[in-house]
Amino acid sequence: MQNCSLIALLCLGSVLGFGACSSEPSGSDASSGPSGGGANDSVSSSSSSATSLGIGGVTGTTAGSTGGATTTAATTSLTTTAATTSLTTTGLTGPTNSQSASASGPTTGVGSGGFGAAGGGTGTGTGTGTGGVIEQPDTEKPPLEQAGDPIFFGTTLDPVTVMGEARARAEAQANPGAPAWRATGDQHRTYHFDATDRDEPYRLYVPTDWDGESRLPLVMFLHGAGSTQDTYVDQNDQLMLRLAQEHGFLLVSPMGVDGAYGNFLRLSAPFGNPAGAEELMAQVTPDSEHTNELSERDVINVLEAVLEEYPIDTAAIFLTGHSMGSGGTWYIGGKYSVYFRALAPMSGPFVQETGYPWDNLRDTSILVTEGTQTPSLEGSQLLAEWLVANGFGAEYIEVDADHGGMVPLVLPDVFGFFDEARSN
Repeated sequence: MQNCSLIALLCLGSVLGFGACSSEPSGSDASSGPSGGGANDSVSSSSSSATSLGIGGVTGTTAGSTGGATTTAATTSLTTTAATTSLTTTGLTGPTNSQSASASGPTTGVGSGGFGAAGGGTGTGTGTGTGGVIEQPDTEKPPLEQAGDPIFFGTTLDPVTVMGEARARAEAQANPGAPAWRATGDQHRTYHFDATDRDEPYRLYVPTDWDGESRLPLVMFLHGAGSTQDTYVDQNDQLMLRLAQEHGFLLVSPMGVDGAYGNFLRLSAPFGNPAGAEELMAQVTPDSEHTNELSERDVINVLEAVLEEYPIDTAAIFLTGHSMGSGGTWYIGGKYSVYFRALAPMSGPFVQETGYPWDNLRDTSILVTEGTQTPSLEGSQLLAEWLVANGFGAEYIEVDADHGGMVPLVLPDVFGFFDEARSN
């Protein structure tokens, strides 16, 4: 795509304030109607046309590991049995495509060069599975590696350790013999998170016409503050589910425990305000750090759980989110960029020019969207201009709406953008 000048659609309307990390008042994703979290509401406004800011055309594929028939000894030293999953589902439609178990007795697998989940290094590992071993899914996964320096406005968690622990957990809890394994349709899921000692929820949608075998593109959505994993999915007559079905995407929305996905930025520290970012970081406490660590880990846990269960096209994994979820998109997308082909942060320029691994996103397509009646408008405009000036593959869209009302207007553009990034 060719570069063109930034288009701002100006409108008359009040500017609504919102918080990105704690709660979001009226007019945000926590309130009713298209301006917030109310389900089944609609918006009559229409989206503006996209302003192309020079999309990059680089496509990459990553070689991942293939799930073994027993306990994936090369990635963890855990001893597991097949029936250790904590999985609940409701509202399933379509075939379940369950795999059968083979009770072949004790089986032992040995591998070398695997990931040491507890220490974050490499080494050797031995896995042992006991009777009633169930065939593991044949899935491709991104490599357990990540370049880039730590993000100064986030947690100090090591990304490779987080990824390795999440993958080991997903493999240990996988249950291919369960009736809901690889089910299609709208699903309310949980997995057991040892760090919180509870079952953490996430929303999952798999196109009902999926054939049960072909690799699926994946969209992960991060909700805004004051919402849950269900809020945005159910908004506007379940627009997000309808778009996932239309475009053939698996859609997953994690809760993120009680944090902001690892990112400590909120208003008034959008892009272009480093002093505001420093001020917010000075307010971080051990408790808030711990909460954000759990939130960050939850996102990767859910992603790895889906990668363990469903055959996913690892060259077509996409990340998007609104408000606090936009900050999460920047943070998770940069820190764990090995997963993602494209990012689409919506109304939340919660990222900074310094202290962020921008080089991780050189081959990543980026769509920045914003409403003209938002307090983050100027930050998003500055961010879009900076991305183009610094050679990133990015597009920018403004719509005539407030902070919450912009979501249903840009969602069709977001899914279309992911389709385009996939084809490139």
